[in-house]
Amino acid sequence: MNFLTLVGMELRKTRRCGIGYILLAATVILWVPSILHIDLNFGMEAEGISPEHNFFIQGFLAMTWFLFPASMVAGCVLLGQTERTNRGILRMLTLPVDTVRLCLAKFAVLLVLAAVQILMMTGMYYISALIGSEIRDYNFVLPFWFVAGQTGGLFLSSIPMIAFFWMLSVWIRTPIFSIGLGLASIVPSVLVINTKLWFAYPMAYPLFVVTAQYGRLAANLDTAQVEWVPWIPVAVAVTAACLGIACYRFGREERI
Repeated sequence: MNFLTLVGMELRKTRRCGIGYILLAATVILWVPSILHIDLNFGMEAEGISPEHNFFIQGFLAMTWFLFPASMVAGCVLLGQTERTNRGILRMLTLPVDTVRLCLAKFAVLLVLAAVQILMMTGMYYISALIGSEIRDYNFVLPFWFVAGQTGGLFLSSIPMIAFFWMLSVWIRTPIFSIGLGLASIVPSVLVINTKLWFAYPMAYPLFVVTAQYGRLAANLDTAQVEWVPWIPVAVAVTAACLGIACYRFGREERI
């Protein structure tokens, strides 16, 4: 069974665990308050940022600090449980399927889910910006290529974080503990991004990237900027280590 076939099969399984509803709910919860408090974007003169940029960045800051990582934690656990429910992993292991390939296929599905939620975020941003523009008679809609660049960077920066969450869900078989530890690891991100060692904490990557963009857009706001070295080497190493551990542990107890 080739890798793409496995990915397609795993994508079909996500329909049964309701991950899509979680991603959509998190996205809607994010942007509704942004519309209700649209006037606050006009009070950012001290920071030197335009209302439309502030509207965009504030929404994505809220998403990247908690809602997006929390959705990925839930996605990892739910995807892992699709095999453990009714001992489905045993049936999978009777097929001519390499467990490493199956583990990586599930991780690929998680990346697809992350991309889907980011697309949802982008779509809801444009809907919210259009509604806000009508309410305030001011154009809150930013150019597509600017938004695409920011969301693309957000997706790439989230890969090590998702790898870490996937490792947790494979290593810790009890869902409540896996979710609890995953959510607990998100909270310190807001503190870590203000240290020089932010690159060593993958859960802080998405928030750091958006915060750095905030500093570039706000003329009077000084925030730390992305330094590709040592960030990229560390991010690659973290992703490889987490996936290596996940692949080693995946289905191991059932194989013994």
